[in-house]
Amino acid sequence: MFMLQSCWPPTITGGISPCIIIETPHKESVTTDFSRFKKYRFRNLFINPSPLPELNWGNSKDVWLNILKKENRYAHCKHFTSLHSSLQPHMRSILLDWLLEVCEVYALHRETFYLAQDFFDRFMLTQKNINKSMLQLIGITSLFIASKLEVRSSALKWELCPVTIVSWLNLYLQVDALKDVPKVLLPQYSQEKFIQIAQLLDLCILDVNSLDFQYRTLAAAALCHYTSIEVVKKASGLDWDSISECVEWMVPFVSVAKKVPVKLKNFKKVAAEDRHNIQTHTNYLDMLEEVNNGVASTAPGQLSPVSTGGIITPPKSTEKK
Repeated sequence: MFMLQSCWPPTITGGISPCIIIETPHKESVTTDFSRFKKYRFRNLFINPSPLPELNWGNSKDVWLNILKKENRYAHCKHFTSLHSSLQPHMRSILLDWLLEVCEVYALHRETFYLAQDFFDRFMLTQKNINKSMLQLIGITSLFIASKLEVRSSALKWELCPVTIVSWLNLYLQVDALKDVPKVLLPQYSQEKFIQIAQLLDLCILDVNSLDFQYRTLAAAALCHYTSIEVVKKASGLDWDSISECVEWMVPFVSVAKKVPVKLKNFKKVAAEDRHNIQTHTNYLDMLEEVNNGVASTAPGQLSPVSTGGIITPPKSTEKK
């Protein structure tokens, strides 16, 4: 785990450069276990200006800073399978796809699924040599805890409230949609746009390589594909250099996701204004296989922050170097 050293003047810090990454002193007993996992992507750890409007219930800068601190505290890593000799990355994809389906059957919120995904990924980093026969149990337990946050103890040390990917998406869309009179607590954005981008993120999270990126970066990159870099800058405070790697990684996922129509579904006892928040499921494993086949047969290109029709696209094949 890492944290940002406070950005104080040199007179206070004794000449130490501000905004450097320092290791937190706790959890020293597991340093050896996690020494191989220090290649986290901390490109976006530096504090961005708050994109939040003025709030009538709190200081927007303090709210933004608290969100970023939480994002940096909940670390995840795609190499957790190295701790478990019988596991392969595709097993995670199958498990998460099943959890998506369970969430739809029981009309659970998208936030519940993404909390369960976060709990599962971080729990697996705290354990060793878990057998594949235990994955379904761990997955459904993570989902249960996500829906019952009053549980009093777990291996995650009560770190059960991350800012999930879908939370970031909700925040970004809300900030972009706000007009002259901010009403942050009430959704102002299009439900159709939300579920379209959410389906892309559902597909992306099945790929273990998504754990290379912070949650806010994944949400910002998805938003960029469906809007523009200008919208992302306004809503997230992140610039093109901060998200370009994730945007490029996401290109084959966008290509596949755009082929699958997305429609708002009605759920019993769910208000119309809340139906976009209910987690849904589609043939994600087939879509993921199509993504992987496409990645294997296509060389990566260099992306430009200029959008075409509101969607970031790679250059034409004749323009690739």
